[in-house]
Amino acid sequence: MARHALPLPHHRPMSAHCCDHENPAAGRVADLPRYRRVLWIALAVNAAMFLVEVAAGVQAGSLSLLADAIDFAGDALNYGVSLAVLAAALAWRARAAVAKASSMIGFGAFVLGRAVWSVWHGEVPEAMTMGAVAVLALLANLGVAWMLYAFREGDANMRSVWLCTRNDALGNLAVMAAALGVLGTGTAWPDLAVAGLMAALALAGGTSVLRQARGELRHTQAASASHGHVH
Repeated sequence: MARHALPLPHHRPMSAHCCDHENPAAGRVADLPRYRRVLWIALAVNAAMFLVEVAAGVQAGSLSLLADAIDFAGDALNYGVSLAVLAAALAWRARAAVAKASSMIGFGAFVLGRAVWSVWHGEVPEAMTMGAVAVLALLANLGVAWMLYAFREGDANMRSVWLCTRNDALGNLAVMAAALGVLGTGTAWPDLAVAGLMAALALAGGTSVLRQARGELRHTQAASASHGHVH
């Protein structure tokens, strides 16, 4: 009797995001060494930018910079978890994606709460520092996003990495706009608005990844149940 094997680590998941067979790079074993190198570079870049933005955010009194710093820290952890489960079975990669999606949603909720608090207690941030650090962060994220672009349609774990990096680049542009707004208005409102935007991006991205990861878990559970019936 034929045996129904569980999906191998390099098989692409059955999800709406990964049904395009014209993308040869996504999720294949041949690309794992390349993907692993990209993740290590991304981890180092994000850890360094976390330190830079924490120092700059405190010095400038900018909530959007501090929010971006927390995001860089989360991404560094994101890449570390991805490296740990890269060669694992699809079910374990999907579970890791659930954990990372939950952290993205938690980050969004934290920033929204902090922004509400700052409406009454915040001070006007230093616009020049905000702008300079935002440009540096944008360059860092664009470099990482360019390296990860080929893997954007992989499983939920790969997709979460791509979404985090894409959202970071969009957030950096928003921080730059906030710096101009703070400079032009002399108020903290542009900084608070960007913090809210970054929270919305985190919530939307986390929800998307969570939905795909749950679909992949259902797929592996169904395959496991089928395997058990055969035996």
